[in-house]
Amino acid sequence: VQLQASGGGLVQAGGSLRLSCAASGFTLDYYAIGWFRQAPGKEREGVRCISSSGIRIEYADSMKGRFTISRDNAKNTAYLQMNSLKPEDTAVYYCAAQRLGEGVYGYWGQGTQVTVSS
Repeated sequence: VQLQASGGGLVQAGGSLRLSCAASGFTLDYYAIGWFRQAPGKEREGVRCISSSGIRIEYADSMKGRFTISRDNAKNTAYLQMNSLKPEDTAVYYCAAQRLGEGVYGYWGQGTQVTVSS
């Protein structure tokens, strides 16, 4: 059972990246997927969440209008499209899965580094 986050990298301010979160060993159909990030010296913060039925939740206003979460259950994968990136978006991004009816994210990916240069 594993979540694999990928797609991070180095990008200039104003650029875009799409992160992927691929599940193996279980199906994401009955799971909400969340993206979180943690910058050096800061606490982890929620970015976006998408429920098993496709309802999107924004955890933070700072990314409003720039970040979009989506999912493709056929591919057992969720995505985070990040546009108009800013240096303050630099962080390690993690995806996590929360089974329907449970109140915690039980599975976490290993994280992918996003670095935005000014």
